[in-house]
Formats: sequence, structure tokens, C-alpha cells
Amino acid sequence: MDIISILILNGPNLSRLGKREPEIYGSRTLDDINKELVDTFPGVSFDFFQSEEEGELLEKLFHCEDLGGYSGVVLNAGALTHYSIALRDAISAITIPVIEVHLSNIYAREEFRRTSVISEVCSGVVSGFGANSYHLGVRGLMGMLELD
Repeated sequence: MDIISILILNGPNLSRLGKREPEIYGSRTLDDINKELVDTFPGVSFDFFQSEEEGELLEKLFHCEDLGGYSGVVLNAGALTHYSIALRDAISAITIPVIEVHLSNIYAREEFRRTSVISEVCSGVVSGFGANSYHLGVRGLMGMLELD
């Protein structure tokens, strides 16, 4: 397997994983999930970024494209999934694949959570597998890149 570089990008409220509604989002922290990814995929170079600010996520996506070096992005946009046209446009503006991930099954939750404005411009979507959603997102990305 070739060494690839993947950005794991997390939006609002994901810094609260392990504390915020563990019955929905699980007890693992974002640091736990990041460590598990590094341990599970030793041939992959990961960068991790989380922000509560929409603009910082947009800048990070553009930074990925402008600097190159990333094979793709695994994105949990949190609540921005449901309304951020700016995030949708940023994903559309870059050429590397973006995989949308969600810890919970957004289609089995409140009506407003069932709509994703970013899904149409993402290369794939994983929803409802808890922390394993990130693992499945990475595997899916690697499969798309024919690196698994």
C-alpha cells in the first residue's frame, strides 16, 4: 500500500465528544478516535483539525487544495452538515475527494438532521456506526483511491 495523507476534519461540538450526549455519540473522545485511526492505519499519514468556526474549516479545505499533498478528507461537519452552503461550496471548489461521516444515524433522528447540504458534493457518506464511521470513511476513501 502506498503512503497517503488524509485530513480528518471535524466541525462544531465535536470537541465535546465523550461528554456530550454519550448515549447518542458514544463515550470516546475525539483524541481517542484520532489515536485509533493512527493505530489502525499505520501506512497512512493523518492530520487532524477541529474547529467550532465555519470559516476555519473552509480555510483548512482550501489550504489542503492549495498546498497539495493530501489524498483526501474525511469530514464530520457536525451541525454545519445541515445548513452550511459555504461549506458545500468549499467542498465543490476542491478537487480531492471528501468523505462525509456521522457518528449517529442522521436518518433515524430529528427531521432537521436528516438533510445534508454537503452530501451531493461529497464522494461518499458514512452514517450511524459511532466512532467506526471514521474508520469506514478512511477505508472507503482508500478504496476510491485504490489503496486498500
